[in-house]
Amino acid sequence: MNEDQELLKVKISIADRVYPLTIKPQQEESLRKAAKDIAQLSKKFEEQYEVKDKQDVLAMCALQFAAATEQQSIKKEDEIQDFESKLQLWIKKMDEALETRS
Repeated sequence: MNEDQELLKVKISIADRVYPLTIKPQQEESLRKAAKDIAQLSKKFEEQYEVKDKQDVLAMCALQFAAATEQQSIKKEDEIQDFESKLQLWIKKMDEALETRS
């Protein structure tokens, strides 16, 4: 099966513009959800801050999503560091237990 047969052509609307995209079928659901999330956040910003310029609204959306992604990354790093600390503590306790048995 060639690559063209595995791809799907979709049209995604963002800020009153339609973007034709060629994607893998398994990407469609997440892509459509992302576009829906952008639309909802755009509407919220337009109403809450009375912003009329679509570019400003999209910039605010981009910042919001980037900040959320960065926050998740920081949280994940913190969780990894916490796990590593606990793992090191367990290794230390196991080493101590093995030393007392010798």
